[in-house]
Amino acid sequence: MRALDQGDTAGIPFPPPLAFLSGLAAGFGLHHFIPLPVLRTRLGVEGLTWVGTASVLLGVTLAASAFYFFRRAETSPFPERPSTSLIEAGPFRVTRNPLYISMSLVHAGVALFANALWPLLFLAPALAAIRYLVIAREERYLLRRFGTEYENYCRRVPRWL
Repeated sequence: MRALDQGDTAGIPFPPPLAFLSGLAAGFGLHHFIPLPVLRTRLGVEGLTWVGTASVLLGVTLAASAFYFFRRAETSPFPERPSTSLIEAGPFRVTRNPLYISMSLVHAGVALFANALWPLLFLAPALAAIRYLVIAREERYLLRRFGTEYENYCRRVPRWL
C-alpha cells in the first residue's frame, strides 16, 4: 500500500445517494402526473406495503452494518475522502458494495410501499449511474491504492451479490 495522499480519492462526480434520490424524485414526479400503480388489487397493495417496509428495513440494516465496519476499520465510507484500509469483513465478505445495495433496497422499498411503478422503474437509471459513474471510479482508485490485495478481494467477492 502506498502512502496516503489526502487529495487522492476516487474522484466521484456526485454524492452517490443523489442518484437514488434523483430517481425517486423523478419517479414520484412522473407518478404525480401519470399515476401508474404496481398493483391495483387491495390485497396486493397490502402485500406491497409489507414487502416495501421489509425492503427498507433490510436496506437500513445493511447500511448500518456497513457503516459499523467502516468505523471499525477506521476509514471513511465517503468516496470523496481517501481510503485508509480495505474492508473485507461483515457485509463486505458477500458484496463489494453493500452501501449501494442498501440504497437500492431502500429505493425499491419506498416505491413498493407507495405502490408507485414509476419510482421503481427509475431505479434502473440510478443503478446505471452508480455502476458506471461511481463504482467504476472507485474500483480504479482502490486498485491504485491497494494493488494486489484489492485484485485478490475482487476475485473472491462479487461486485453486487
